[in-house]
Amino acid sequence: MSSTLSSQHETQRHLTSRQMAWYRFSSNPSALIGALIVISVIIGAIFAPVLAPSPQSAGAHVDFLNRHSPPSWEFLFGTDNVGRDIFSRVLFGYRVSLGLVIGVLGFAVPFGVLLGLCAGYFGGKVEWVIMRFTDIMLAIPPLAMALAITAVLSPNLINAMIAITMLWWTWHTRLIFRIVRAQMAEDYVEAAKVAGASHVHIMFRELLPNCVSAISVKISLDAGFVILFGAALSFLGLGVQPPTPDLGTMVSTGSEYLPEYWWEALMPGLAVLYVILGFNLLGDGLRDMMDVEV
Repeated sequence: MSSTLSSQHETQRHLTSRQMAWYRFSSNPSALIGALIVISVIIGAIFAPVLAPSPQSAGAHVDFLNRHSPPSWEFLFGTDNVGRDIFSRVLFGYRVSLGLVIGVLGFAVPFGVLLGLCAGYFGGKVEWVIMRFTDIMLAIPPLAMALAITAVLSPNLINAMIAITMLWWTWHTRLIFRIVRAQMAEDYVEAAKVAGASHVHIMFRELLPNCVSAISVKISLDAGFVILFGAALSFLGLGVQPPTPDLGTMVSTGSEYLPEYWWEALMPGLAVLYVILGFNLLGDGLRDMMDVEV
């Protein structure tokens, strides 16, 4: 046992930091499982028209002859109340979920990072204004804000993105602010100031690269929560509307036929669990690999 540990330490000593990071990630079984789950979901979403046994089930398709069919080799996840293949709709539903993740994080992350950089770097009144505004937004229950926005606007994917994005940037602002404030005392920041570097250079060329690891981990963990949040809105009827396949809507519709036709709610629910588990395991693996706290 001791000889095995010593050989591992000897191997690690000869690795670069990047190789060490990959070694930690690849030696973490849960991280690899998470990566495989996420890759499978992405592949399923991209190639849904090819992989789906019944692509027409993604639209306003009806097949009353196969209505409420239980899971079988022909219909892996069974069919719904109008005979649509649930497995096919899950694959297309992943497209909606991943689109929601890209839309929400594509705006929330840059906006939150920019505010966090400004607050952490400039301090003083800039910090007070930005962080107090962030605290106010954090005090608002996210689901309540999302329900209010989607109730005022018409329920659809775009408005669901807006509702979730309204509060999601706050977590990235606080994360980057904390990191930047800690980095401001480092010698390289003082050296850049003495060398006459501009504020923009110091913020984006010196400080931001030191935040990339934390941002990457935060994004991977956030992706699963965004999908869950979007599914919750759709479950309540305030997200993506039928006949567009959405996991939350499918669970909501299927719940009306419990317990007799249990697969109509259970299978989409397991699909939500599957993708969230994948992103969480991947995020934990990236956190261990990059050795950061988020």
